[in-house]
Amino acid sequence: MDSLKNIFAIPELRNRVLFTFGLLAVYRVGGHVPTPGVNTEALRLLAEQAASSNLFGLYDMFSGGNLSQMTVFALGVMPYISASIILQLLTVVWPYLERLSKEGELGRRKITQYTRYGTIVLSIVQAMGIAFFLESQTGVAGGLPIVNDPGWFFRFTTVLTLTTGSVLVMWLGEQITERGIGNGMSLLIFTSIIS
Repeated sequence: MDSLKNIFAIPELRNRVLFTFGLLAVYRVGGHVPTPGVNTEALRLLAEQAASSNLFGLYDMFSGGNLSQMTVFALGVMPYISASIILQLLTVVWPYLERLSKEGELGRRKITQYTRYGTIVLSIVQAMGIAFFLESQTGVAGGLPIVNDPGWFFRFTTVLTLTTGSVLVMWLGEQITERGIGNGMSLLIFTSIIS
């Protein structure tokens, strides 16, 4: 109980906790903004059919239900985690990245920058895959079209929306790590799972 009292007694700690809760609230609000051009009723029917798939259910859980509702945060933290893992594996294989990892703070910042670029590339690829998948599901959800106006405009809007949402999630996680209580991505994953 004394630890909880100290949170609000120490101004810097209180500000960090409130900042973290504020960004987690922004993350949850973003989980209710739908992607443009998607018929949410047909998507709900499709998600009920796909809920039996273990992989879809797992990915949807990590995105906090954003994937099955096709919100702007549908990709969640998964592109960032994937890019981070890929760069950690490349550090062992690629001498340039190995040298960077041993340079200290400057090298760590450079690797973090590469992780951000990798996140954007993975987000674009995954968003394009989702757009094509949604367009191909024409008669699955009780005959309702999932995409109102299929075509390149829908694909572009979906890629732009989902990639921007993924970059915003990455930024929220980094801000929680730097200015909040730390472990930003882990807190976002935890928030998604409990929601």
